[in-house]
Amino acid sequence: MASFDYVAREKVSGKKIYSAVEALSEPDAIAALLKRDLLVLSIEEKVTKQARARGGQVALADLVVFTRQLATMIDAGLAIATCLRSLSLQAHDKIMRDTLRDLCARVESGDSFSEALQRHPKAFSRLYVSMVAAGERSGLLAEILDRLATYLETSSRMRAKVKAAMLYPAVVTAVMIGITILLLVKVVPVFAEIFASFKATLPAPTLWLIKTSNLVRTNLLMCLLVGGGIAYGWVSFVKTPVGRLVWDSQRLRLPIIGHILHKICLARFARTFASLIRSGVPILEVLHIVSRTVENVVIEKAVAAAAADIEGGAGISAALARHPVFPDMIVRMVSAGEETGKIDDMLERIADFLEGEVETTLSGLAALIEPILIVVLGVLVGGIVICMFLPIFKLPEIASR
Repeated sequence: MASFDYVAREKVSGKKIYSAVEALSEPDAIAALLKRDLLVLSIEEKVTKQARARGGQVALADLVVFTRQLATMIDAGLAIATCLRSLSLQAHDKIMRDTLRDLCARVESGDSFSEALQRHPKAFSRLYVSMVAAGERSGLLAEILDRLATYLETSSRMRAKVKAAMLYPAVVTAVMIGITILLLVKVVPVFAEIFASFKATLPAPTLWLIKTSNLVRTNLLMCLLVGGGIAYGWVSFVKTPVGRLVWDSQRLRLPIIGHILHKICLARFARTFASLIRSGVPILEVLHIVSRTVENVVIEKAVAAAAADIEGGAGISAALARHPVFPDMIVRMVSAGEETGKIDDMLERIADFLEGEVETTLSGLAALIEPILIVVLGVLVGGIVICMFLPIFKLPEIASR
């Protein structure tokens, strides 16, 4: 249910009224005001604070379920407006429910489904809208929605696997940092007071540890503020066009992680490319859409440059070959797809191959990182403990003095 600010005039008294009304759509709001003997002078949909804050974003899992259910209902012969109304009643998330109600109202007022989707860019990407528009033009909307749901499910699974692989190292690293700070701030000072009563020269590692503890304790707040400031500055820099270009180009060069990120971007490029071509979207529009879905500025610029070359008459494989970010394997397979007229199948195979390699690499990396992190944690904590207990091991020598 949307809210509309309006200016109206009472038919009887001629008095102007400034107020708001809730309705599914602008025509419904005007009809409701006419029933109250009000002549509408102006009306505008009101954007709530919640809508501004959340931006109409919909969770990927909800989007997948909605797309799959909508494909099934349309394939069963139901009208789109009926499907949207039914799905809005089933939606549990408020943003999703309000979005579906607005889509239903716009479709009932005469907009096409793709035109209605364009009014919610935070919920439905350009890829989503383009595939739906292609489905409407070809009369294969149910089939394309089903294909789109499969694409979203595949993307969601890949994201989940990457996050799961990165979760363990992140947690262990956070625990390691927390334990180290706790030992330096709470435990080491207690031992330092005990060692001070010995009135003897302490081993060099113990002295270094005590000085480090004093430094951390006296400057902990400053260290946290500086660390937070550096992190905030880096995040702000990365959000700028120059910063994002620098970060995206550098992270592709990282050992191991860079190769994984590169393959993930290429797999997303190939799968999106294949889905759009198979849906009947024009090739140049496909490339412009794909360039915004790879989530890496370096590859995005390469795709945009390739689109310009293709527009100038070059073949797809020849245009991609001019950019080092596309490996020879991809160029050769795309060339074979052009020759056989099955470029969408070839791109799908490329995506499957790359995603399989990413999964294999992540599995091996997770198995390798786990013992390495445990060893690092053991060495760090064990080193601190040994430094604290060194003077105790030398008690007889100290007592003899």
